[in-house]
Amino acid sequence: MINWKIDEEGFFEDRITANGNKFLVGNGYMGIRGTLTEYDKHKFTAVNLAGIYDQVGDGWREPLNAPNGLYTTVELDGESYTLPDKKPAFHSMSLDYRHGIFSRKTTWKTEKGTLTVTEERFASLKEKHLITMKYTVTSERDGIIRLITGIDGDVWDINGPHYDDVLLSEEGNIIKAVGITHESKDKVVVFEVYNADFLSTEEIHKADRTISRVLTFHAKAGKTYTINKFISVFTSKDREDYMDRAKTVVDGAEKAGYEAALKSHFKEWEKKWSISEVTIEGDDAAMEGLNYSIYHLHCIAPRHSDSLSIAARGLSGQTYKGAVFWDTEMFMLDFFLFTEPEVAKTLLKYRIDTLDGALKKAKSYGYDGAFYAWESQEGGYDACSDYNVTDVFTGRQMRTYFKDKQIHISSAVVYGIMRYVNYTGNKDLLEEGGDRVILECARFYYDLLVKRVPIDRYELHDVIGPDEYHERVNNNAYTNRMAKYTFDSAVTVLDWLLKEKSLDTKALEQKGYDLKGLKATYEDAAKRLYIPEPDEKTGIIPQFDGYEKLEDVGLGELKGRILHEKEYWGGAYGIASHTKVIKQADVVTLMNLFSEDYSKDLLRKNWDYYEPRTEHGSSLSACMYAMLACKCSMPDKAYPLFRKSADADLSGGGKQWAGLIYIGGTHPAASGGAYMTAIEGFAGIHEENGVLKAKAALPAKWERLSFKLIYKGDLYGVMVTKDRAEVTLL
Repeated sequence: MINWKIDEEGFFEDRITANGNKFLVGNGYMGIRGTLTEYDKHKFTAVNLAGIYDQVGDGWREPLNAPNGLYTTVELDGESYTLPDKKPAFHSMSLDYRHGIFSRKTTWKTEKGTLTVTEERFASLKEKHLITMKYTVTSERDGIIRLITGIDGDVWDINGPHYDDVLLSEEGNIIKAVGITHESKDKVVVFEVYNADFLSTEEIHKADRTISRVLTFHAKAGKTYTINKFISVFTSKDREDYMDRAKTVVDGAEKAGYEAALKSHFKEWEKKWSISEVTIEGDDAAMEGLNYSIYHLHCIAPRHSDSLSIAARGLSGQTYKGAVFWDTEMFMLDFFLFTEPEVAKTLLKYRIDTLDGALKKAKSYGYDGAFYAWESQEGGYDACSDYNVTDVFTGRQMRTYFKDKQIHISSAVVYGIMRYVNYTGNKDLLEEGGDRVILECARFYYDLLVKRVPIDRYELHDVIGPDEYHERVNNNAYTNRMAKYTFDSAVTVLDWLLKEKSLDTKALEQKGYDLKGLKATYEDAAKRLYIPEPDEKTGIIPQFDGYEKLEDVGLGELKGRILHEKEYWGGAYGIASHTKVIKQADVVTLMNLFSEDYSKDLLRKNWDYYEPRTEHGSSLSACMYAMLACKCSMPDKAYPLFRKSADADLSGGGKQWAGLIYIGGTHPAASGGAYMTAIEGFAGIHEENGVLKAKAALPAKWERLSFKLIYKGDLYGVMVTKDRAEVTLL
């Protein structure tokens, strides 16, 4: 069994940034990096907020980090004790990932005895705007202790500073900081109140965007002194009375006390685990990695909203501009669909509500329909720039085409909506605008179709598939197949609209939609769109036109050509661009999603061909290979790839740089991929004629896999062993 804790003993300065991700706590509204209370922005300290962005000058637009209300340092007899400035005699950090609680203990040697501090903190899962912390200090000698605790408004920004000003004030027993953003003059407010089990003198200091309480008292040897801090975080985008509400939250929490806040927080987490926990008998390490991945998904679920998605790096900071990619629909959605369908709906409502942004983007390129943002921020604004990578040799920015050519993003949105409809059995998303999203995405692909004169078929040219190392290719197999899926989905929706004759049908017709005409159009498009076929001799599906003519170099040999550790492998001059080496699963993703279209032999041949040629340079890659391996009856080949996904944040590592751009942070798509591999790969969960079924494909060391999931409104229990798979209605 697992103990639901991640521990690290010893202080390692070079792990500060990585531990910020590994020990993160969050509640969907905010994520608190696993850094220490005495750290400042230079250690990538952040309370990262969901769904609020700012841009300064020509810098990348990115999400906001709130002023840090956890800031606390300690002095004994005039000497400061902080990490990393003063090396400790003992240091440990821990994360209770069942309940989202971070803790630390640090001991320093002094001239006469030791000084020990502890902290325990969490972002309340019950009250999404509340952070609570317990901080203790114990000295082995009598002395004068000064606790400096308050709100640090000089925050970490990658492309800031995002606050033109930070207003500091006090009101009774509350101190507060109000950050005013540069772009829209939005306000981010942090209120803090505390209680203590000791008497002290108190002074309020304001300096350098920081407001602090200085608590001074005479400490007795061996006695432990405790303060509890209650911190509320709101923005002016949350609600009109955000200031009043911020005060109400901290006042109420302080009066109820630390233990009450902790108890309600525990209770909410246990509710989540009552459905989402996965048990693996025979492999505690895998069970820990998987449930730790699930923990991270819970930490970033936007339960405070009915229309919000999840950024590619979750709530671990400003990396990737806090933008929403295809990661959400293709790698995270299934977890929420199976355990918390209301969150899945929230994620997809975000896409419905940003349709106007997708329509505007398509129009800006001269296209009809909906071209969704590759890096989506509020309103569907595409934060992706034309220059995403810096050439490490020249220092110049390189033109990339992610925003322009990764047209498969719109099909991911369609896939997510239809998956929700199929697994919930509800058409509510379609009735709330999902139908129009699907029709507009189909319109977009139809406008992109190329008809070659000598050949009676449609093609899609000048695109980038999931493999970003090869830009501007023709007939990427994955992209074409997903476009066909979009046309097929549009036909399904049109059938429903024509049959139902609903109010929505009339509204669409009033907007100029010829439903019968569109149905015939999209049926024709789906039928005639070229989908690359397996080669007659080898059985291999070419990733795109001309792929088979590229240099077939081994991954090891290609790595030997690297001249700089941070050089980009793709683009016009990347070392992989003219070879068959790919960044991540591409054809394999296609075959995993549409495995029923191919024989098991063809699935296996393509897995065997593409896996050695895949760098797995994206955390999205391994799970697709793992799931397809399970469908090829190769669970033991799937296992290391599953662990690569499940342990992405547990073990650290992975790519931290793209050229000279820092891309570190948590990997929620890998977390979602680990869940999908366990549930849909090893347990083989799938629909069959509207019935939920399982098909066992367990790794050798696993004895039993069990979990719960929600399907069409009902809760099911699933138990899988080597030779048996049971799905039971609970």
